[in-house]
Amino acid sequence: MANNLSIMSSFQMARTNPAHIGSSPLAASNAAENSLSSENITGKRNKSSFEEYLLDAVNYVNDKQQASSEMAQALVTDPDSVDVHDVTIAMAEASLSLSLAQNVIDRLTQAWSDIQTTR
Repeated sequence: MANNLSIMSSFQMARTNPAHIGSSPLAASNAAENSLSSENITGKRNKSSFEEYLLDAVNYVNDKQQASSEMAQALVTDPDSVDVHDVTIAMAEASLSLSLAQNVIDRLTQAWSDIQTTR
């Protein structure tokens, strides 16, 4: 156990971004270049625009709503195939994600309105 503590106490992460807080010197690496590439290790595209973030968020909310609707329909048509607790949880997740999306949209429109009025 003491050996593990000495290893953990000597562990220090290398900083690659000058904006990150820390006392260690900046490490010369290709991390900044790798983060700007169009594809990461898993083969997925990096998010390059605000539009892509919004579309992913809307698709996530839509998927939650559809899953909730499908589970509720399965509960009505074949009650033994779905647990009522799973349906309740799916409905709560869908409701929460929609409420969060509505709040974010309201805040964005309010911020945009504030920006427009300060001109």
